[in-house]
Amino acid sequence: MGPAVEGNCEYTLTLSVIPMARAPADWEGRIGRRVTLRDLHILMAVVRWGSMAKAASHLAMSQSVVSEAIANLEGALRIRLLDRSPHGIEPTIYAQALLKRGNAVFDELKQGIRDIEFLSDPTTGEIRIASPEYLSTWLLPAVVERLSRDHPQISLRFIQHETTSKPDFRELQERGVDLIITRVPKGFEDDDLDIEVLFDDPHFVVTGAKSRWATLRKVTLSELANEPWILTANPLVNAVLQEAFETHGLKAPSERITANSVLLRIHLLATGHFLSVLSASALRGLTRQFPFKVLPIDLQVKSPPVTLVRLKNRTLSPVVQLFIEHLRAVAKSVSDPVRSHKN
Repeated sequence: MGPAVEGNCEYTLTLSVIPMARAPADWEGRIGRRVTLRDLHILMAVVRWGSMAKAASHLAMSQSVVSEAIANLEGALRIRLLDRSPHGIEPTIYAQALLKRGNAVFDELKQGIRDIEFLSDPTTGEIRIASPEYLSTWLLPAVVERLSRDHPQISLRFIQHETTSKPDFRELQERGVDLIITRVPKGFEDDDLDIEVLFDDPHFVVTGAKSRWATLRKVTLSELANEPWILTANPLVNAVLQEAFETHGLKAPSERITANSVLLRIHLLATGHFLSVLSASALRGLTRQFPFKVLPIDLQVKSPPVTLVRLKNRTLSPVVQLFIEHLRAVAKSVSDPVRSHKN
């Protein structure tokens, strides 16, 4: 439109064309009837194996059927789902967005089937738990014993979870497990995760009953600085030990023996030739079987608590809820888990 004049002022009217919002997807005609769980499952397999041929082999179907399923999805959604690279097939950003929701769809479907199984027989079901090895010395056996006594037909699947300074919960986010029980670093947060503190689990300096340090009523950390220590590959535990030495104005012990295996560490400790730190929960189960001595040393450092980690907004099956109830009950029983170990 040309200039307009009002009095002595001339001004120009400009019309802006605002683009129309993209029309919503035709759910019934284009999405609801054309996007199938089968095609989505095939896409997940192709992305997982990085090849249509490999996916076809694992799915026991022809490559042409796999290719047709991907083409059907791309046609229904009107976007490109896969790119070819020197390393094989890579998902596009659109495929990644679809697969993120797809994992949730299949997970909810599995949970629905589990609910049906539980309703038809409330004494059966499967639970998948990830946890670090040290929780197997007392906490997990105590929970399993209680649960199995009341519900002997429930299946429990335990997976090793490595504790790191930067927690990795992919196995939970990808629905590979129902729950993770582990330590979480102070201040850690994730919008997708529900982190529930179960109990505080402090660390103590421990040696074998045959050690020369086991007979002393007073021991200082400075006296132990140059002794042979067994360290763990767990960075959170090592951080506790290092901070304890630094709090006392000492240099942390050198790395002579490092073992992530709890079994190896406790057998070495039992000889009386080494020192290490063990958590209160580990000591609760181990002191009944091994001649350990908790030394009278206050580390003056707070260890990260043991937590229950699960996905927010995820429907849990009744059997998983049962496990959580028993887990909380056992965790609540921890009032003073170390008093008996200081005799």
